[in-house]
Amino acid sequence: MIETPPLVDQHCHGVLRTELGLATFEAQLVHASGPPAAGTTFFDTQTGFAVRRWCPPLLGLEPHCEPARYLARRRELGAAESGRRLLRGSGVGAYLVDTGAPGDLAGPKELAVAGDAEAFEVVRLEPLAERAADASGTVAGFLADLAGSVHRAAAGAVAFGCGPHAGYAAALAGAPQPPGPGEVRGAAGRWLAARAGGGAVRDPVLLRHLVWSALASGLPLQLHAAAAEPEPLTGFVRATAGLGAKLVLLGGYPHHRHTARLAAAHPHVHADIGPALARTGARAAAVLAELLELAPFGKLLFSSGGRGLPELHAVGALAFREALGRVLGGWVADGAWSRRDADRVAGMLAAGNARRVYRLDERG
Repeated sequence: MIETPPLVDQHCHGVLRTELGLATFEAQLVHASGPPAAGTTFFDTQTGFAVRRWCPPLLGLEPHCEPARYLARRRELGAAESGRRLLRGSGVGAYLVDTGAPGDLAGPKELAVAGDAEAFEVVRLEPLAERAADASGTVAGFLADLAGSVHRAAAGAVAFGCGPHAGYAAALAGAPQPPGPGEVRGAAGRWLAARAGGGAVRDPVLLRHLVWSALASGLPLQLHAAAAEPEPLTGFVRATAGLGAKLVLLGGYPHHRHTARLAAAHPHVHADIGPALARTGARAAAVLAELLELAPFGKLLFSSGGRGLPELHAVGALAFREALGRVLGGWVADGAWSRRDADRVAGMLAAGNARRVYRLDERG
């Protein structure tokens, strides 16, 4: 048995507060652009099978029970109690919560209480810009309000985060350097004029401005790499070297080999192990082994990537622990690693690396 400390889930979102029917549960289980294939459900995925394996015992049922029975038990307990059991059964000691995802999701304090764990906030950049736009009538006012918002957010957050859409990757790949003041003013003027009371930030110049404003704070920046292949981000990664801020590349699967290589090549870059393990289910150990082949062990950080369903937080954590046991335990059994080294590396991946990157122990 490989020993690990309580996990640090270095990237997740809050959980839904409401009761869920089958269709709503499935829509949260697998984010897809259409319905499942005829005669199947979204439980017929590696994620669905992983939920049926790991979650029923936490609610007092046998593993692999049918979805209808599981959801009936979930309704019997209620959303709050089910969430509490799932989160507390996952072995997570701290959550880093991205608060920018849409929906009626529990915030960091609620997640901390439900999971009997610490919780820290990762501030999403786009909502800062949108709130500054709502409060400002001019370009100068918007840019001043945005700078103030980033500064205030940095005082209480452990990191900044970017949305998962492909706009950031495209913007940074096309122009890795920070935009000039004139570019920013022009882009801000165009966006404010077109926004007409609402609208997300998608202008590439403004996205770059948000990223570079966050980096200037010195906090780590979580950047999604799953929306596109991360290799085009190499220019941006090089441009950010020496600033003192760390980059954490999130959710790279199925491009996890690229994110691991970027982490290996650049001292300030780290790679998220992420929800890939929950998504790949029975193949989780193989994915973890690939990451360990490519990146130094001090550059990899566990996360569940869970959002909406507490099952995703729990499965991410439990699949990670099992995959870690299979991979590192196998190497110990083969004589390739010592038990002491396996336990030490497991502690790094599970919690130690995240606590160092985000300076969690300095926050008391």
